[in-house]
Amino acid sequence: MVDMSLYAAFLIAAFALCVTPGPDMMFIVAVGGRGGPLTGLTAAVGVACAMFVHTVAAALGLSALFLTLPTLYHALRWAGAAYLLFLAFRAFRGDGGTGETEAAPGHGRRRAFWRGAVTNLLNPKVILFNVSFLPQFVNPELGHVREQFLVLGCTITLMGVMVDGSVGLLSGKLASLLRRSRRVARGLDWFSGTVFTGLAVRLVATPK
Repeated sequence: MVDMSLYAAFLIAAFALCVTPGPDMMFIVAVGGRGGPLTGLTAAVGVACAMFVHTVAAALGLSALFLTLPTLYHALRWAGAAYLLFLAFRAFRGDGGTGETEAAPGHGRRRAFWRGAVTNLLNPKVILFNVSFLPQFVNPELGHVREQFLVLGCTITLMGVMVDGSVGLLSGKLASLLRRSRRVARGLDWFSGTVFTGLAVRLVATPK
């Protein structure tokens, strides 16, 4: 179903992308730092699931809309920035931190999953990335183009869970140890808020 030589090249390129620190990884570090290891892992799963949704959209040709409708691109970009600023505001206030996740860990992890997914889904740059990156590893001569997209999507999703999930677990474990100090706990909240704010500014300041 896939060109094995292209697939081998894709594995190398995808791994390099996954281990390179970027907005998603910084987001997961911030979430893990606030909620603990399992919360960081859950956020990573949310980001990975959103990446798979982007892959399906690319396979269906939906992502190409952003190339022809720049207004839609910018609307989604501003929506993503607004959501990140909302998360930053809550982090600076200390909402949804350790105490809340300890009181209702399942609720906190579900929220971490959806925050990771929504943050990634509202990033139009990820959509354009899939449009430009994935087709390089699809061989139309083999047919089943959509199926090839899905294989690539499943691969990068699993790879993202393993890499980002490990980052989320490690950052959460370290933060759990540090949070024994109330002052350090507030510092981690401010770190998370700063990260979310920086990601929002980056999303707005670099249109393409």
